[in-house]
Amino acid sequence: MLVPILKTLHVFGAVLFLGAGMMTAWYKVRADRSGDLRVLTWYQREIVRADWLFTAPSAVILPVTGLWLANIYGIPWNQGWVGWGLAGFLVSGVLWLPAVWLQIRMRQMAEHALKHDEELPALFHRMNRIWMALGIPAFLLAIFVIWMMVAKWSPTASIFP
Repeated sequence: MLVPILKTLHVFGAVLFLGAGMMTAWYKVRADRSGDLRVLTWYQREIVRADWLFTAPSAVILPVTGLWLANIYGIPWNQGWVGWGLAGFLVSGVLWLPAVWLQIRMRQMAEHALKHDEELPALFHRMNRIWMALGIPAFLLAIFVIWMMVAKWSPTASIFP
């Protein structure tokens, strides 16, 4: 009974991870394009909250359940698709962490601008472009990792000697 539960949690984690990432980007673009500082400030608060509620837990659920399942099935962590999947997931996380910091800073800037009836500083817009530059490859890499997991595909038999 443990394996079906772990598989369900693993799939749920992947759905939550990708869903949160996709919806975060979609609504961020919509809020940015609204031109309404109140909408943008509200969304900057929500994007940080959503990462803590959805993305962070799914980023824990995925490797924990995946590695647990690999152990149950006797699959070494460095074997092909598992090793490459882990590496891809780690790179995605390395891209995501600075994006989280940017989100928090952009939230602070938006709140300040709204409170003081000011325009958003140029730094906000620069950080926004960097956020997208980090987020797009992180998201695409996450999709590729999921495909590797489903197809059990890897470019080599082992990622680590």
